[in-house]
Amino acid sequence: MYYSAIKYNDIANGIGVRTVLFVSGCRNHCKGCFQPETWDFCHGNPFTKETENEIIKSLDSVYIKGLTLLGGDPFEPENQKVLLPFVRRVCRECPTKDIWAYTGYVLDRDLIPGGRCYTEDTGELLSYIDILVDGPYIEEQHDITLKFKGSANQRVIDCKKYVQDGIITEVL
Repeated sequence: MYYSAIKYNDIANGIGVRTVLFVSGCRNHCKGCFQPETWDFCHGNPFTKETENEIIKSLDSVYIKGLTLLGGDPFEPENQKVLLPFVRRVCRECPTKDIWAYTGYVLDRDLIPGGRCYTEDTGELLSYIDILVDGPYIEEQHDITLKFKGSANQRVIDCKKYVQDGIITEVL
């Protein structure tokens, strides 16, 4: 897996000050995407153990609330395979930090068994995510007043609740 950027001390992609990993690779190609360069699965730098270590170290700071995964798309099958062991590590080594993820896929359509991006890793990966922002960016539904999402169709979901009882509960 490649990544486009890592932002430390970010306040735009989840509640609180966060470390944000922008993975590379996305097949959605949303019209008006703010980072079309991340559609390329080989854009940026390889995601290495050293990269993981840097992110884990950044999460040690008391003022960092958590980690956000976005891209590209963390739920592209290739990215899930690499992100799952990393997210396991984050949860093990930084248990007080929360995890947000953004995907252009729809949770209850594309990330369920038989869905477009469901893999053997999807269920476990979702189990580690606290908040999932799902749905493609739709330029015609863009609204700058929305919190933590770009278009009105997107949902900010309590992923822990979804994994526990299968009910989609939007927050914010």
